[in-house]
Amino acid sequence: MTENGFGVIFRGVMRLLIQRVSRALVLVENRAMGQIGRGLVILAGFAKGDREQVISRMAEKCLNLRIFEDEAGKMNLSVRDTGGGLLIVSQFTLYANCRKGRRPSFDRSMPPAEAERFYELLLGKLADSGLDIQKGVFGAKMEIELTNDGPVTIMLDSDELFESE
Repeated sequence: MTENGFGVIFRGVMRLLIQRVSRALVLVENRAMGQIGRGLVILAGFAKGDREQVISRMAEKCLNLRIFEDEAGKMNLSVRDTGGGLLIVSQFTLYANCRKGRRPSFDRSMPPAEAERFYELLLGKLADSGLDIQKGVFGAKMEIELTNDGPVTIMLDSDELFESE
């Protein structure tokens, strides 16, 4: 937990927004940086106070979520089961605070240098799966083209997943 200077204490909560896709592409300055076919686009946000220990567990949760359909049309397969690709993009705006005014505040977001380290750790954990891992460019202005399959979009929040353990 960290304090923001106004006496407000933040508890770190890593957030991953996962989208099941039939294809996805990330562009930086009109240049393709990463591209996948069937798989997952994962937007990763890190908060002040996040702990490295959560990264492995969140990566495993992404790899094993049964959100792909089997032969019977039921969501019984994971990206690991299907051999799909992963496109991971850093996304500090997952921590937008819109309670006051009209401009979001990002005071809960992890500072860029530390967030980049966490992003690289997450990429490493996901790469251990042996799946095709593609990524955006940390801190760059990016465009993401994707076809959401389903649509299936799931928010993983480390606090909700692991707080009772």
